[in-house]
Amino acid sequence: MYLLFVLIAVSGLYFMMEYNFMGAVQLSVYAGGIMVLFVYAVMLTDKIGEPLRSISSKRKILPVVVAIGTAGLAIFAIYTYQGINVENEATVTTVEQIGNKLLSYEPGGYVLPFEVISILLLAAMIGAIVIAKAKKLVNQEKN
Repeated sequence: MYLLFVLIAVSGLYFMMEYNFMGAVQLSVYAGGIMVLFVYAVMLTDKIGEPLRSISSKRKILPVVVAIGTAGLAIFAIYTYQGINVENEATVTTVEQIGNKLLSYEPGGYVLPFEVISILLLAAMIGAIVIAKAKKLVNQEKN
């Protein structure tokens, strides 16, 4: 869940900087698509039928305090945000220019970072599946 909140916050930063296209891509691709894949990977490999362990009241207090503090800090940051003062004229960027830059292999292109991130996310999902399957196999061997 923290990853989802961080991805949404990053898209909020893009929107605050008036990079609307990047903010929309961040929300749809990362916060939407990747988190759905991650949740499905966890749901398919986790022990669904087993009861959840109970959590003591003491262990519930710290996350609530941290969540309230973080929400307060976020609200404070939003209300005190003054905007960016840009003295130069803004340039108009078309979707075609953005697409060419994203798919460019030349210096300043973004194909390599996107590919590296996709491999990293694939490795993380495979790792989550392996860890979940290993726990399931250990529990079956005990029975």
